[in-house]
Amino acid sequence: MDALHAKYGDKVEFFMVYIREAHPIDGWATAANAKEGIVVKQPTTITERVAVLNEMCTKLDINLPPLVDGLDDKVNKAYSAWPDRLYLVGADGKVAYKGGPGPGGFKPADLELAIKKAIE
Repeated sequence: MDALHAKYGDKVEFFMVYIREAHPIDGWATAANAKEGIVVKQPTTITERVAVLNEMCTKLDINLPPLVDGLDDKVNKAYSAWPDRLYLVGADGKVAYKGGPGPGGFKPADLELAIKKAIE
């Protein structure tokens, strides 16, 4: 995503919205996360969500401007965002591209095609 941001950031605003933790140790933990030392409890406060988001952005070298979904998970619910998903919202406020649910539906190349079409 950083490559798309670098390429189109002067034409399109990019944001990463951190939603509910996908693989918390007190929920649906994975062996792969444990092996990589990713050990995170499901945040129960906005302060905890922001702390997990900051740690994730640092560890994964994510440079997109971050936003945090509220504890009511409104953004997650409205955009069917779990576990991850790509969207392009047009200048008119309407969804111009909706990717499939990740990880299989997380296709930056498809998003890039939608961006090209939107900025033509």
